[in-house]
Order: sequence, then structure tokens, then C-alpha cells
Amino acid sequence: MEQHGVLIPIKAFDNAKARLASVLNSTERADLARSLAEGVIAACMDVQVWVICEDNNVEDWALGLGVQVIRNPEDGLNKAAHIGLATVAGLGIEKVLITHSDLINPAGITSLLEKPGIVLVPDRHLTGTNVIGLPTYVDFSFSYGQNSFSRHVKESEKFNLPLTIVKDSVLGFDVDNPDDLNEYRLSK
Repeated sequence: MEQHGVLIPIKAFDNAKARLASVLNSTERADLARSLAEGVIAACMDVQVWVICEDNNVEDWALGLGVQVIRNPEDGLNKAAHIGLATVAGLGIEKVLITHSDLINPAGITSLLEKPGIVLVPDRHLTGTNVIGLPTYVDFSFSYGQNSFSRHVKESEKFNLPLTIVKDSVLGFDVDNPDDLNEYRLSK
């Protein structure tokens, strides 16, 4: 049976959600980031879960939730994804999801592990990449940041693997800006 896992990069909660600074103070942003991340972790507990972080407080928090931690020696989402992928491949994990920690409704996320090849879930604006699923042997060049989705599609096409793009999914809804926050609050 194939071994599956989930990697969740999380930066320090004190620095989280900076784009919401105009509507939330630093404590509120940290609480929101922590709450959303707890929801993503809870949705993934049917497989092995690793939080990738640079921060001691995030590490302690993740260990307290019963998940494993991979320390990222450098800042940055691309580096975190690369280090996480290499680490779990060395542990025998054969397929992995790399997901943002701020998904509004992550229920069912691990079902993406059943899809063959590479899976990409763009954000609802079709610009960012909320989830990437791939076999751990793939030497994938992560390219998170502005307009990452198109770059990740292009990168995925380099491999002789099926590519599944999951658009218009609840997994495309994350909280990045004040409009997202308002929609999130209305959905509760």
C-alpha cells in the first residue's frame, strides 16, 4: 500500500496574515492563522502530517497537536516545500500533498491523494496555488508567489504524469485579503 502524507508550511503566527493588517491587529491575525491551520491539520489526520516551520512557537504548537515537524533552516515557502518533499521522500512517503494552512474548508482534502500523478488546486482567483499533490520522486521546482498557478501548471507539464487541476473547489478558498476575510466571516 502506498504511503501518503501532507506537508503544511506555516510561518510564525506573529508574522502571519500581514495583508490583513488594515482590518485585524497582530493578535487577531495570529489567532486567525492558528485557527485556520488547526482546521487544515484536523482535516488531514487520516494520513501522516508534517508542519514545516522556522519558528519555535509554531513547532511547539504543532507538536502539541500531535503532528510531526520539519524545521526549515531558511525563510520562504518555496524552500519549505522543497525541504519538506525531500524529507518525507527519505522517510518512505510516496505521495504527498503540500497545502496552505489557511484554507477555509479543508474537509476531504486528503481524497486528492487518490488522484494519479500531479494534482493542482488553484485559489479561487486562479492565480495562486493552494494545494499541490505529487509523487515524492518528482523533482518539482516550487514557484509560490504572485501568479504561481500558471508557473506550477507549466512545471507539472515537464513530467510524463497525469495532471489533474481541481478548479471551483472549496479548497480554492483561502484568506489572503480583507475581502476574503469578510466572505469567511459571512460563511460561518
